Amino acid sequence: MILQDIPRIKTITKEEFKKNYFKPQKPVVIENGIEDWPAYSKWNLEYMAQVAGDKEVPLYDDRPVDYKDGFNEPHATMTMREYVDLLKREPTKYRIFLWNILKEIPQLKNDFSYPDFGIQLMKRLPMLFFGGSDSYTFMHIDIDLANIFHFHFEGKKQAILFDPEQTKYLYKVPYSLITREDINIENPDYTKWPALKKARGWKANLEHGNMLYIPEGYWHYMKYITPGFSMSLRAIARNPKNLSKAIYNVFVMRHYDNLMRRIKGQAWIDSKNERAITNTHRALGIT
Repeated sequence: MILQDIPRIKTITKEEFKKNYFKPQKPVVIENGIEDWPAYSKWNLEYMAQVAGDKEVPLYDDRPVDYKDGFNEPHATMTMREYVDLLKREPTKYRIFLWNILKEIPQLKNDFSYPDFGIQLMKRLPMLFFGGSDSYTFMHIDIDLANIFHFHFEGKKQAILFDPEQTKYLYKVPYSLITREDINIENPDYTKWPALKKARGWKANLEHGNMLYIPEGYWHYMKYITPGFSMSLRAIARNPKNLSKAIYNVFVMRHYDNLMRRIKGQAWIDSKNERAITNTHRALGIT
């Protein structure tokens, strides 16, 4: 597996963004560009605890998928104040993801603006993501295969990306949006996962105020090096193939997967994990 550094630039015009990154579907880190947002100076963990301290938040960790778990069902809950206190006190695997600002803390919409990159952003879906030191997301693709603009606040975060063409090397779990959960993507065991040797991806570290552009349908793994949080803005997939896949994921795949979990239980999960290996190795002629 070879990971190259994601290009980093200080600022960018919408013409440069569309020409150099959006049209060719390449990732980029924009280091500056949101200094005029109130969020740039206001948003930190303590501020979030102040404005949303009594809100109950859904928490997720890195436990393996269980057939009893519903789609995106949280593993625990606590108030935002309790969660921020936990992040500051000790390492924790608990994360918050896909927390809708407009629904949960609508006053935060006054702290940022929608950047003009020359493409239409989905303004009803600004989402927050939080995590503690060394917590991470499994390698995954988003259900809607959207173009993602990921703004990081407080602390440091690592991102590893793979474009859709690399899917055949990543041990994708059928009827899912993840790869095998037992793969250590930062230090893979090539004896167990030989197809990963062929994978070619991207990597970057993010700090306060950085924005990472993740093109549509890209696989992404996120690890919090220190406690922090991010906000994502989205633009619908433009490639007709990706758009049709997104519609399938939302309206067919996830419902079929939930049905099979209810019918077959853990045997369905185990079967999918096994097929992730057999499908990958068969396609690549690995024995």
